Amino acid sequence: MTTYEQVLAKLPAEIVVLDQDIIGGYTTDFRKKYTGKSPALLRPRSTEEVAEIVKLCNEHSVALVPVGGNTGYCGGTTPDDSDEQLLISLQRMKKIREVDGDNLSITVDAGCILSEIHDAAAQEKLMFPLSLGSQQSCQIGGNISTNAGGVSAIRYGITRDLVLGLEAVLPDGQILSNLSPLRKDNRGYALHQLLIGAEGSLGIVTAASLRLFLPASSRVSAFLAINDISDLIPLLAKAQQYTGEAITSFEYISNTSLELLLAKKPELRRPIAEPAKHFVLIEAATSSPILPLDQAIEAFFEDGMSEEMIVDGAIASSEQQRLDFWNLREHIPEGEVLNGGSVKHDVSVRTSDTARFIELGTALVDRFGRGARLSIYGHVGDGNVHFNVLAPAGVNASMFLEEISTEVSPRIYDLVAKMDGSFSAEYGLGQDKLSLDQTYGDPIKRNLMRKFKNVLDPREIMNPGKVVSSRNVMSDEKEVQCL
Repeated sequence: MTTYEQVLAKLPAEIVVLDQDIIGGYTTDFRKKYTGKSPALLRPRSTEEVAEIVKLCNEHSVALVPVGGNTGYCGGTTPDDSDEQLLISLQRMKKIREVDGDNLSITVDAGCILSEIHDAAAQEKLMFPLSLGSQQSCQIGGNISTNAGGVSAIRYGITRDLVLGLEAVLPDGQILSNLSPLRKDNRGYALHQLLIGAEGSLGIVTAASLRLFLPASSRVSAFLAINDISDLIPLLAKAQQYTGEAITSFEYISNTSLELLLAKKPELRRPIAEPAKHFVLIEAATSSPILPLDQAIEAFFEDGMSEEMIVDGAIASSEQQRLDFWNLREHIPEGEVLNGGSVKHDVSVRTSDTARFIELGTALVDRFGRGARLSIYGHVGDGNVHFNVLAPAGVNASMFLEEISTEVSPRIYDLVAKMDGSFSAEYGLGQDKLSLDQTYGDPIKRNLMRKFKNVLDPREIMNPGKVVSSRNVMSDEKEVQCL
């Protein structure tokens, strides 16, 4: 009997799935870049069952790969091809444990779908602001494990800013219960923050206490064509000044990104007839019933037009028109897929450097990209740019993009590094970006991460090969000493 079979034999049959047709839905990542194998999918029903699974895997040195909605871009939930790593999904753990309206908090199981948390908050006339294109399928445990960003970070922050406390099963099977939804708690290390963004490499998040907010009583959305990329950050500042910092989203979309999408999905409508190279989707919201937000946005719009920063624009006159604006933004990645796919660069720079990075990065691709097309979009308010390179029309995409990844991508990442930015803004590291971390990451930080991993998970059972490479600590200690 193999070691993983010994683990499976000790678990309740009701939580073990051996059907490879079901398991196959988790062994290839969302981008179909990585494919592995697994003999079983475990679907526990409680934190105690998760703890029992982890304890058994630790005792038998069996690797465990946590899977959520499988919407990640870095292969962080894909097993290797050994056919010995077990998958664990918390999809059956979907309880809303508590909503404390007066405390503006909600406590949920990690298997809850993000949109289900939105609905639970709305029933109490409150709001959970994390918003993603995959919110109908991604799980909050996955959002926490990857420190998801979303389109409202400019106002509410990213996932890390929205988590008050966590419950998690550690690699030895112990349950860390830190679910108290306190705003202030200085009892030593904030251990729950160590698990956020760890992608299941230090333990499995089983529940979370999250911050809630008052819902918007007024919301205004506008789709703007802007005159020059250099106007991007001044326009954001102007919008915040006019609205009293009520801006929740400020999304940049290049004209190429829009054209790629509309060429393949003609049923989607262009919001503005006026041609432009750059567009911004802006949204402002307030819970105050007395702040005239629509007047503030109209004044901002008129001011931007008078200064020739805004070429044209449309302010949503209905909820449907607002949804149409966002539908365009959320389908931009699909437009890339329909045009042969892209080499993705999920990067971040200082907000003040966003426009300059786009200009310099575009110049690099124009010079070295051999006619490549660029799809650029992102979250201007937090400096996160999705700088994606596509093959020219009519060119074999797979061969061309492979060459781009070796010839052009390093130049883009070099530019990001020179601007003191990050090669991974919101997608995490997974297995896809480990080599980038070796090149551009901080060796001292990497060494510390490896030490944490070795202390908490000495048998390397928790999502091995993700976030932290399997090299021993000493090799990086020598690397650090040589710097």
